[in-house]
Amino acid sequence: MKITKIDHLGIAVSSINDQKNFWTDVLGLTFEGTETVEEQKVTTAFLPVGESEVELLESTSPDGAVAKFIEKRGQGIQHVAFRVENIDEALTELKEKGIRLIDETPRKGAGGARIAFLHPKDTSGVLVELCER
Repeated sequence: MKITKIDHLGIAVSSINDQKNFWTDVLGLTFEGTETVEEQKVTTAFLPVGESEVELLESTSPDGAVAKFIEKRGQGIQHVAFRVENIDEALTELKEKGIRLIDETPRKGAGGARIAFLHPKDTSGVLVELCER
């Protein structure tokens, strides 16, 4: 498996509109608009930082993963995403190493990426996303 960079940090927020001013006005990042990913019950907003990005995540449903995260832990970092060259090979390798996968096969993510999540119980409590673009 070849990880090429940290693709993005996913930050769970109650409202993108209420939170984006900190990231744009205070930190000076560029807001690139929003995208809703119906399958994941989430609206995302990406703010580039060099070769990586900050991803704001707002749930579109009370039963969505982001809504559940905020209910349990409050707003904050929800996941770290690593860019990989070949997500299928990466998942096979991780499974062979005994890592539990939330996603056995990649699914569609924001921006047309193919993504898959690893189970936090095998990653020191960190929700890890693999991302292929």
